[in-house]
Amino acid sequence: MAATVEAPVPAEQDSARCGTEEENRGAAVEEKSQQPQTGSTGPAVPHSRLSKLPLTRIKALMKTDPDVSLASQESVFIIAKATELFVEMIAKDALVYAQQGKRKTLQRKDLDNAIEAIDEFAFLEGTLD
Repeated sequence: MAATVEAPVPAEQDSARCGTEEENRGAAVEEKSQQPQTGSTGPAVPHSRLSKLPLTRIKALMKTDPDVSLASQESVFIIAKATELFVEMIAKDALVYAQQGKRKTLQRKDLDNAIEAIDEFAFLEGTLD
């Protein structure tokens, strides 16, 4: 009994066949970011290029906590990236309320509405007062 085995199609060819060019670029960036970066075997990408927030300020803010004495570069980067994602998420949710008011500019009331309407932002209630 002979079994046929197909060779797996590389991801690059797969993404080239379907999707838009923008999706393909996003997938390529995602693949690169998922590759482990070890020692001197591959090109080291500094975390500062991957983060939009200034890492030195993030580290300084982290050190204001009395429980934090040392903060590794990786932990500072993770906090910066999580902050970026959080700001993006709350801004997108607030944008929905701005668009309902037929506006393109976010206002404080849009953030208030997003905080009140979405359970994930419940911890922010009363912080803008």
